[in-house]
Amino acid sequence: MNRLEDFNQLREEYPTFIYHDYVYEEQEDLKITYHFEIPGLTDFYPTLVIHKSDIKITPVKEILEYLIFQIGLIECISYVKCTCSKNILIQAGYIDEGQIAFLKKLFYNGLGEFLYVNGISISEEDLFTIQCNHEKEELPSIDYQGEGNLICVGGGKDSCVSLELLKQEKNNMCLIINPKKPALSCATLAGYPDSSIMKVERNLDRKIIELNAQGFLNGHTPFSSVVAFISYLCAYLAGKENIVLSNESSANESTVLGTNINHQYSKTFEFEHDFREYMDRVMHLNISYFSLLRGLSEYNIAKLFSHYRIYHPVFRSCNLGSKEKDWKWCCNCSKCLFIYIILSPFLTKVERINIFGQDLYQREDLLEMFQEILGYSKNKPFECVGTYEEARYAVSQVVQKGEEGYLLDYYREHYPLELDGSFIEKYNEENHLDEQYNTMIKKELDRYV
Repeated sequence: MNRLEDFNQLREEYPTFIYHDYVYEEQEDLKITYHFEIPGLTDFYPTLVIHKSDIKITPVKEILEYLIFQIGLIECISYVKCTCSKNILIQAGYIDEGQIAFLKKLFYNGLGEFLYVNGISISEEDLFTIQCNHEKEELPSIDYQGEGNLICVGGGKDSCVSLELLKQEKNNMCLIINPKKPALSCATLAGYPDSSIMKVERNLDRKIIELNAQGFLNGHTPFSSVVAFISYLCAYLAGKENIVLSNESSANESTVLGTNINHQYSKTFEFEHDFREYMDRVMHLNISYFSLLRGLSEYNIAKLFSHYRIYHPVFRSCNLGSKEKDWKWCCNCSKCLFIYIILSPFLTKVERINIFGQDLYQREDLLEMFQEILGYSKNKPFECVGTYEEARYAVSQVVQKGEEGYLLDYYREHYPLELDGSFIEKYNEENHLDEQYNTMIKKELDRYV
């Protein structure tokens, strides 16, 4: 799809995007409403609701408001993308040049897939100009001492592994944004009562969906960066020391070969590192944001997860399957196929069918997707899937065992077996974990050699 002409026309017709302000109410819940505007087109009023029963401390007003304001900075990306207005004007609060540089990099890389899919080629410098006309305000210095972990739970296999690894830790809470049955079930099975599950409702302004239907620009945004900023506010309100993500080493691989375009940019180590530096400089709260699984490949995460059978009936790594009323795997998307592939060396066909409802290796209509996941196509699927190396290794193992199925037979006929598993011995030391966590994870891997 090439929408470069629409891109240029919309930027001329709607040159400015404004982050006006935000309001919040502290009654039964903490309800936040943001106000964005594209002059000449429309206003947007998205909301965020944090259940007040989950708030454990009395926040300092200035700290609370600045954290709320910063979430709005990232929420802008979901709305400005429809016109890609050249000038983003920040009126709701103050940001300095360093913060502007962080936002420009995040917006550019986070919209990399969006730009690629829409056929738009532009530099980071030229995509957006970000200006702030709010007076500088100094935040008060506070002595914040958090305890325990705030574990972000999405209901997929990765967060289940983090839940299991941290079971013995004290003072933990779970954070679930827009709670759905799979995520709630996983947290409950891990031993967390409802009082230890922090729930946040994030509501888009429906006008952005209407504009998309009318033909305005649309595409992927870096949702995990939104999670990062929301989780920081929630960690502060819950009095937590750490924010624990479940992003793996495999997330660092580009989606489009030979480029830096990555569907999972805001799950990469690069973003994690930038975000930590940003919040340490701006907030000084000593809240640590890190991925517990950063040292692991998807393959090793799958190996661990295969042994945590309590979660197998309830987890969902399928985006569609997490939305449907019956919570079934859709079995038609690249997430479903990749999870099926990466678990196949560790689970029998019967066990896999019990999870997914069918044998995906028998699906002829998934051949093109199968090739994309394995790297025998131009691009990886624009989804959160692992590296070519580990996908090929997983399939090769199943083929070597003699299992049959249309996709396995196709692989057997057209591609070489790749059985050099030396990569699985590698633990990515480029992470932000304390040594106790690195040691704990390595010991857990050794249990299942």
